[in-house]
Amino acid sequence: MSEQIRSFQELRVYQEAFAAQQEIFSATKRWPAEERYALTNQIRRSARSVGANLAEAWAKRRYPMNFVSKLSDADGELQETEHWLATAEACGHLSATEVKELQGRLNSIGKKLGAMMSKPETFIPRAVVVRPPSSDLRHPTSVLRPLSSGLGPPPA
Repeated sequence: MSEQIRSFQELRVYQEAFAAQQEIFSATKRWPAEERYALTNQIRRSARSVGANLAEAWAKRRYPMNFVSKLSDADGELQETEHWLATAEACGHLSATEVKELQGRLNSIGKKLGAMMSKPETFIPRAVVVRPPSSDLRHPTSVLRPLSSGLGPPPA
């Protein structure tokens, strides 16, 4: 990872997942009303969960096992989304061309997730996690400080 990424929103894999979720959302608007609480709801939820799990993984990247676990959850949601795409095609709600295009996007996302899971250390920040005293709830519990700044609580 050569560039400094400061937010999960800057990750290319997140951007691709978000674009795919929006494309799926748009496609489901054309589906029959009787699918609203079934297939439509399921595919929208799983597609949205990919990006949500990436965001959670990013927040937990200080802890490699938790980071990889959340990335694995994102990959599981991605696989579920692929299942629902196949179901939508079988039900006649999506054309083979639409499914192939979306599966290509999901495959790209899956490869990026796999790469992140295989080398989680490249995403772990080089800093010390500073936690304020538990009685001080004004500060977030995951404030990062450079190693050289000491271990005291963050300034008020």
